[in-house]
Amino acid sequence: MPGTLSERPQLQHLTAQLDELKQKGTYFRLRVLDDVQAPVCTYDGKRVINLASNNYLGLTAHPKLREAAIEAIKMYGVGSGAVRTIAGTMKIHMELEEKIARFKNVEACVVFQSGFTANAGTVSSILGKEDFIISDELNHASIIDGARLSRAKIKVFRHKDVSHAEEILKEIASEPGRKLIITDGVFSMDGDIGPVDQLCDLAEKYGAIMMVDDAHASGVLGRNGRGSVDHFGCHGRVDIQVGTLSKAIGALGGYVCGSRDLIDFLYHRARPFLFSTSHPPSVTATCIAAFDLLESEPERIERLWDNTRYFKAELGGMGFDIGGLTTPASETPITPILVGDGKRTMEFSRALFDAGVMATGIAFPTVPEGKARIRTIMTSEHTREQLDQALETLERIARKMGILG
Repeated sequence: MPGTLSERPQLQHLTAQLDELKQKGTYFRLRVLDDVQAPVCTYDGKRVINLASNNYLGLTAHPKLREAAIEAIKMYGVGSGAVRTIAGTMKIHMELEEKIARFKNVEACVVFQSGFTANAGTVSSILGKEDFIISDELNHASIIDGARLSRAKIKVFRHKDVSHAEEILKEIASEPGRKLIITDGVFSMDGDIGPVDQLCDLAEKYGAIMMVDDAHASGVLGRNGRGSVDHFGCHGRVDIQVGTLSKAIGALGGYVCGSRDLIDFLYHRARPFLFSTSHPPSVTATCIAAFDLLESEPERIERLWDNTRYFKAELGGMGFDIGGLTTPASETPITPILVGDGKRTMEFSRALFDAGVMATGIAFPTVPEGKARIRTIMTSEHTREQLDQALETLERIARKMGILG
């Protein structure tokens, strides 16, 4: 008999697929953070400039968030002990949802355990097999999974191609069932902004439900970080707004905003809400404190955009392909450096890490074959000195490897 689990034959097909990834050069090991998520931090024992974090506004270690977490633990303990619909809805959960609803200028809000479950749980619960989903081809995986779980008919339009989306709507106009248009506010791999205003026009013209996933727009776009809906002045035109508490907000979770009836319906039917224990009080309190900071410290968002403009201009001046040719042009703090080949991209990422820059390589299946890239993300807390050092390292390693001529 086999002596260890790794010798058992039942999962050998997984080992074979891992071996294939190693041969292709796209296999990776998790980098382990040894200290605080910050512009300069320690991964695997090595001090590096961090260009890979979603901590856009530097809130993960903000003193006010730390204090809020500690006070919440003292007052409420470390856990809620149940799902929201049984015994796990605490007063602090309601306070957070009410704060987000006011911030987003909507009637109501519900908080989920993650942005992924917010998307997947919402799409899968509000539609059925007679309905249609009109989805951008580069929408996030959580939207795709939610669409599949809904059993609705999925129609994919070319990236940001509003005319193509309208062609689809015309084709299915006479079909029974509801129609849902869905787009990312900011696309996570290319950093471009979705055409929210134009898709709202289509939704109104064809009587469709309008949904926006603002995970990478929350805390980044719009007034005080209110997102793409605010950025485009589309308040009252988007039926479902999804956001995250795990990126610019600095903590963990996702949320859905909309009408009171939408949120009450999700209370009754969204499976991640119904079957997952609610947020720990400490996390909930940090999120409340973070929304207070968005209002009281708008200079963080200004610094984020100052750093973003500088970094993009310098990368472009060095000759890096940062989108706009074979991929969409970045318009946000997410700036991809296009390499193309997956193996070469991963080698570039490893060489950068060895030289003191944490910049993650992303390859198939996260992005299409031939469009592998280093994805860089700016934060408000990077100093100009840190950015210049990272830029020098990027250029030096890229020229050494022949990525730059």
